[in-house]
Amino acid sequence: MTATTQTAKLEEPRAREYETIYILRSSVDPDEADRVATRVREIIANLGGKLLRIDNWGRRKLAYPIAKSMRGVFVYVRYVGLNNLVAEIERNLRLIDDVVRHQTVQLKERVRVEDYEVDPADTQFHRLEQAAADEEEEGLAQRLGLVDRPRSDDRDRDRDRGDDMGEDYGEDVVVNEVPEDVS
Repeated sequence: MTATTQTAKLEEPRAREYETIYILRSSVDPDEADRVATRVREIIANLGGKLLRIDNWGRRKLAYPIAKSMRGVFVYVRYVGLNNLVAEIERNLRLIDDVVRHQTVQLKERVRVEDYEVDPADTQFHRLEQAAADEEEEGLAQRLGLVDRPRSDDRDRDRDRGDDMGEDYGEDVVVNEVPEDVS
């Protein structure tokens, strides 16, 4: 190999394969969800990347409350591009108020964008369904504190028994017994 071909190989930028999952508020408007997906698609196209897949996973229960909400709309995006592509996508996701969380993971390093063939059906964003009215009312009631949280069975048992310590005494243990014969 000559020095020029060796430097040409070093200068050739190699892309990486990434996946990003972002979570939208559960009460997001379907039109706004479409706008966010379109924005991500445009960023990938403008920066020379290639969108491989975009999936709307729908409304799901969150592992923990985020912004006093227990549900969110999950969207999965898989794409190929350079480093600056990830930074730009994450910057835009941070600017959108309806996006409550996002995370990007690198899947493969040093790949060529041209090597990927994409099925057009995989890059179509399936429109989000409107949230059911009872889901929205339940979320509003929880945020306002109108819905009681379910108590655990142990706390209910201890409260009903009047035992503040929550200790489980055996049947043969007598508590607060006064001796009958004091001599």
